[in-house]
Amino acid sequence: MKKVQLNPVGWMSQLSQIEVSQLQDTAHSQLFHLFKNCCLAVLNSGVDEDNFEALFAPYKDFNIKLVRRERGVKIELVNPPDVAFVDGELMQGVHEHIFAVLRDLLYMGNKYAFLKQNAPADGDSITDMVFDMLRHSNALEGNDNLNTVVCWGGHSINQTEYKYTKEVGYQLGLREMNICTGCGPGAMKGPMKGATIGHAKQRYKNGRYIGISEPSIIAAEPPNAIVNELIIMPDIEKRLEAFVRLAHGIVIFPGGVGTAEELLYVLGILLNEHNAQQPFPLILTGPAGSEEYFEAIDDFVGATLGKAAQAKYQIIIDDPEEVARCMRGGFEKVREYRVAMGDAFSFNWSLKIEASFQRPFIPTHASMSQLALHHQQSPGELAVALRQAFSGIVAGNVKAEGIAQIKAQGPFSLTGEAELMRRIDTLLESFVAQHRMKLPGSAYEPCYVVKSD
Repeated sequence: MKKVQLNPVGWMSQLSQIEVSQLQDTAHSQLFHLFKNCCLAVLNSGVDEDNFEALFAPYKDFNIKLVRRERGVKIELVNPPDVAFVDGELMQGVHEHIFAVLRDLLYMGNKYAFLKQNAPADGDSITDMVFDMLRHSNALEGNDNLNTVVCWGGHSINQTEYKYTKEVGYQLGLREMNICTGCGPGAMKGPMKGATIGHAKQRYKNGRYIGISEPSIIAAEPPNAIVNELIIMPDIEKRLEAFVRLAHGIVIFPGGVGTAEELLYVLGILLNEHNAQQPFPLILTGPAGSEEYFEAIDDFVGATLGKAAQAKYQIIIDDPEEVARCMRGGFEKVREYRVAMGDAFSFNWSLKIEASFQRPFIPTHASMSQLALHHQQSPGELAVALRQAFSGIVAGNVKAEGIAQIKAQGPFSLTGEAELMRRIDTLLESFVAQHRMKLPGSAYEPCYVVKSD
């Protein structure tokens, strides 16, 4: 039996005795089981696998323990994966990521009663919790330089697209911009990898590669090795809110249903009349050959949310330098607006996010079949329903609880207005045809069926 003890790092190295006791009290809880699974995912950082069963299967004898010490806790790993070690020593980045998981899931989970009915439910309390978690992770420190670009895109992309994401990251890095992604492979890794070279050429010493994940997705998308600040939010809605409040601008690369969910989320927020004057640089970009992908996305947005939504972003094809220049220009407008509003540079308090975008959506066969997929509502309300539909498909594709439901009860059923359902089906079919639902090499069996009223 292999055992490895890890000394605490960062903020977790300074805990009171009461805080240590509270952490130890979680050792047999559902939250601790979640913590254990996330740690195993972190230990598999860099492994190209989006099937949680295949990822966890070889490590049935893995365990993790908290060892009390005077000024904090040590973590003891029992039979950890060899891939996390170099010459018998745990990689420093993995070491840091494990304590980030401890901080966010156990410490913050206790504080905010994750997995319990009394977790924050109203909008202001949720935003305060997102702020508190980002503050505890030190993500807000240094974010007042107005240079954080959130990059969204698929984990399953081809080599041409991957190289393009690196080139865009490189151009952003040359302009001393930092990168924040979902922390996994593909379009989440490429911009970080490119930015490291750009930062090195500029001798920029403050390069930040922020990865924001959540417990049910991290097993399918273990953090890539470049992430130097890992943050685990409790659910997808708080993860998305953390992205948009931390970001000074967003770049979206080609992706699948998860990327479409992210786009619908930010568009639904920007369509809110309270955010009408809010400058928010939003660029969709990909290499030559990706025109058809973005035309499909743009047509879908136009047909569902309207021209006002299309006006919230620009599409740039095969021009990484222009992406970086436009983002830099957009930052100046963000600066002017934040100064005028008296808002912080590090956290976008003035952005109005309705409660419907904040409340956790739990995908089940019942909740998916009851989504309001029709045009007899505002574009913002439709954006909520579409985001939830796509979030459910992500769950059915890669999340443990979603996959288990599909195995037990068959595909989720999406039902709604005929023309809208036709457009949803066409978009999803294009993702399947382009192998954007799963990593290459694995056959895709749809976890959904699309029906008309």
